[in-house]
Amino acid sequence: MYANIIIDISHEKVDKTFQYRIPPRLEKEIGVGTRVEVPFGAGGRLRRGYVVELTEKEEFDRERIKEVAGVCAGSVTAESQLIQVAWWLKERYGATMNQALKTVLPVKQKVKPKQIRLIRRLMTEEETRKAAEEAGKKHYKARERLLMALTQTEEIPYQVAVSQMNLSAASLKPMAEKGLIALESETVSRNPRIQEKPGERGVCLNQEQSRIAADFSERYARGIRETYLLYGVTGSGKTEVYMEMISRVLEEGRQVIVLIPEIALTYQTVMRFYRRFGGVVSIINSRMSAGERYDQMERAKSGEVRIMIGPRSALFTPFSRLGLIIIDEEHETAYKSETSPRYHARETAVYLAGLNKASVVLGSATPSLEAYSRALAGRYRLYRLTRRAKRDSRMAAVQVIDLREELKEGNKSIFSRRLQEAMRERLDKGQQTMLFMNRRGYASFVSCRSCGEAVKCPHCDVTLTLHFGQKLVCHYCGYEVKSPDRCPSCGSPYIAGFGTGTQKIEELTKKMFPQARVLRMDMDTTSKKNGHQEILSAFADGQADILIGTQMIVKGHDFPKVTLVGVLAADLSLYTSDFRCGERTFQLLTQAAGRAGRDELSGEVLIQTYNPEHYSIRCAAGQDYESFYSQEMVFRDMLGYPPSCQMLTVLASCGREAVLSEAVEDMNRWAAEASGQEEIQIIGPAQAPIYKVNDIYRKNLYLKHENYDILIKLKNHMEEKSRQAAWHGYVAVQYDFA
Repeated sequence: MYANIIIDISHEKVDKTFQYRIPPRLEKEIGVGTRVEVPFGAGGRLRRGYVVELTEKEEFDRERIKEVAGVCAGSVTAESQLIQVAWWLKERYGATMNQALKTVLPVKQKVKPKQIRLIRRLMTEEETRKAAEEAGKKHYKARERLLMALTQTEEIPYQVAVSQMNLSAASLKPMAEKGLIALESETVSRNPRIQEKPGERGVCLNQEQSRIAADFSERYARGIRETYLLYGVTGSGKTEVYMEMISRVLEEGRQVIVLIPEIALTYQTVMRFYRRFGGVVSIINSRMSAGERYDQMERAKSGEVRIMIGPRSALFTPFSRLGLIIIDEEHETAYKSETSPRYHARETAVYLAGLNKASVVLGSATPSLEAYSRALAGRYRLYRLTRRAKRDSRMAAVQVIDLREELKEGNKSIFSRRLQEAMRERLDKGQQTMLFMNRRGYASFVSCRSCGEAVKCPHCDVTLTLHFGQKLVCHYCGYEVKSPDRCPSCGSPYIAGFGTGTQKIEELTKKMFPQARVLRMDMDTTSKKNGHQEILSAFADGQADILIGTQMIVKGHDFPKVTLVGVLAADLSLYTSDFRCGERTFQLLTQAAGRAGRDELSGEVLIQTYNPEHYSIRCAAGQDYESFYSQEMVFRDMLGYPPSCQMLTVLASCGREAVLSEAVEDMNRWAAEASGQEEIQIIGPAQAPIYKVNDIYRKNLYLKHENYDILIKLKNHMEEKSRQAAWHGYVAVQYDFA
């Protein structure tokens, strides 16, 4: 047996592995993730490395392959577990080991430590004062200023001395030589700024919350480690339950990962956790600098941080004593990776927890059908919160408004008459409104009224979206162009924007309510660092009356003064080419409705739609998850979609259309050959919903079977065959389990 070993996992090029022979005496001790010592380089100096793959295949001349020297003591480290996770991702999701390693070891390049220079006094306060007086007599004004300042404090930042006291390196050097001061450097951690006072005591839990927290604690004390689904209505106090669970885990000296679906949720979530647990809380996300992310991972390794909060990538925090993983809003699509390996954080968390003998808690007001069906089947332990946590808080009153009737009555505005009236009422009362529109931009597309042609992206199979300032933008590849005055196809001047986005809603709102203070929150307004935090802080502080946004505003936020939520176009997510579109619509609408009336003030939710009879909209209006689940599962059972059936999607992409067609036909044939006696349903190949993105063509092949392991075998067979195909290296293939 041979081991492929990475010598330095902190290096940027983690794909550089070296092969060593495993001596018979070590065969039982070495597995993927094991930390070993190996002779490295011409001198054969012993270096430490991690085993990333075991193989019987020699990759070099047998005589040149050296032997593994030994297994390191305490070889199971946080990094070794993450390498085991990488191997699992590779096997399950069909990625290369390099892709998997880059996923689980996100901070690959060591970042130079941040240092600050300090001037420290070496004398007593009295001696320093005398030295300052002597400097004044000799007219050394700069020296006098510094020494007088050092009588008040033992150290001064070097930058302050230079910029504010007008000192130079030349004037500081003789003072240091005389032993009056010391010039020092201090390494500081680039920590995220958390402007909040820690140390708040836990809130008083209601009966439902207390029962759940007590049951979890009792089971944890008995050593029971399992996956729990915490299903609670919006505003039921899931976060308070999480914090009680975390307290129990911290008491045992273990660590916690809290996943949140979007950076937009970081602000309020972190504030609540920091007030409760103080400096052991940290955050990590993609908007942080490489230095900030590196420092947080180092703090986690050292044990300084014990609770890490962040989106999907926070799952790979190198904790050595991980005791609990919490996935808040577990139904969110953000937990599914869109790049290879196309892993789901929920499944990966369960595997990682198993390695660490830790528990997993999934929380949601609208659980994914996969999680809820597993809870009903007994695979997850189900906890329910059936009422809102605050005694005076009631579920908002929901009204569905039929936009067809509005049109019949002559109202062509995006705002129904009832919504306009309700917004005026809130402005008069000094209360806040949230308007949800799941499309950014000014208009959804620009089209010619003469020939009917829409202006499309030259690189993608989509129409361009009109943004403010007559700018057309592709939301897939980023292509931008000025909106034309005439139709590019027929030359007609009758060309205009159709549809509505958040920018257009903002403009219409300001025209209709000129006295209102309006904020907009979407990908455009939150692109800069801390953009989410600034907008949410301003709204929470009452600096705006109306917040307009995409789905990022309807998830998990808690604003006591919001008493009205308007959903402007509930149908937008209902007719997408995804078998989960009904589920997504129900979840979005239920979450949006949950933002209103979360405190003493009663809330109202107005859902505008052209299809009020649809069960997703009807059940969301009634906040009735069980009815939605029952109806949706009927369709999933009939059509053979998850969770009723397992489904593997093979996604192939290539810049050459003919080569792509040849590749997917080959894979279709291999799937049929390998299925043998198994009744595997093969659908396709078919063009992807968006066939061309950034000049790359895309096709899909769908494979369905009740047994997940059979689909894994099929995936492995197709991977092996594709490595031998003529088109290998030209066609990118990804495997995605729905």
